[in-house]
Amino acid sequence: MTAVSIRNVSMLFAGKKNGDSIRVLENIDAEVAHGEFVCIVGPSGCGKSTLLNIVAGFLKATSGDVLVEGEPVIAPDPRRIFVFQENGVFPWLNVHENVGFGLRKQTRAQRDQTIARYIDMVSLAGFENAYPHELSGGMRQRVEIARALAANPDIIYMDEPFGALDFLTRLKMRADLVRIWQSEKKTILFVTHDIEEAVQLADRVLVMSNRPATIQEVVDVDLPRPRHLDSPGYLEKRDRIFKVMGMSLRVGETAT
Repeated sequence: MTAVSIRNVSMLFAGKKNGDSIRVLENIDAEVAHGEFVCIVGPSGCGKSTLLNIVAGFLKATSGDVLVEGEPVIAPDPRRIFVFQENGVFPWLNVHENVGFGLRKQTRAQRDQTIARYIDMVSLAGFENAYPHELSGGMRQRVEIARALAANPDIIYMDEPFGALDFLTRLKMRADLVRIWQSEKKTILFVTHDIEEAVQLADRVLVMSNRPATIQEVVDVDLPRPRHLDSPGYLEKRDRIFKVMGMSLRVGETAT
């Protein structure tokens, strides 16, 4: 069944001069199935985050429609959680309070049980009383992911959530996210500039073009998990996306 349907979405922004406009997205069509992990990649500035913000209801498309569970998206919805690149945790709340922020309708006992479950799931047990400034960047992102999961959303939108982390921390976070997704089976739509990250995470990768962006190709990543960065299947999918984007792994060479 379809969780998200993007139908003929285009987006224009006003230019610097009166009457000018910048066409960012051009007739985008895509679907995301229930429980699917889909990544969006494309050149820098092509409109990946703009598309995600339209799907999430933060922006209104110039034309076209987005349907979630068959209903038009007209505004953000608490059943769908957005995880941002920059820290979205509340600096004045500790880890326990951050994770439980959206659970105020639960009883205290239910809330504490839910918080404990997701803190443990993201490997932060023992840090319940720590504040964000006392945590590393990767740990703060774990807090945000735990808070998103604790709210029990139907869909999680993620906009380059690991972009500011160092390479080794990103590898660990990818492995943790896949493990959690396999356990929870949430629908995830994930924007990244990192092609290797997309192939490591996704069931399918939507490859966008330069502006005005279209979907150039949808790459099925039909590989078993966990995925190893040096496996032939992984390298084949990665290289296919590089080729679609007109890129080469060798500096100074353009893919043909």
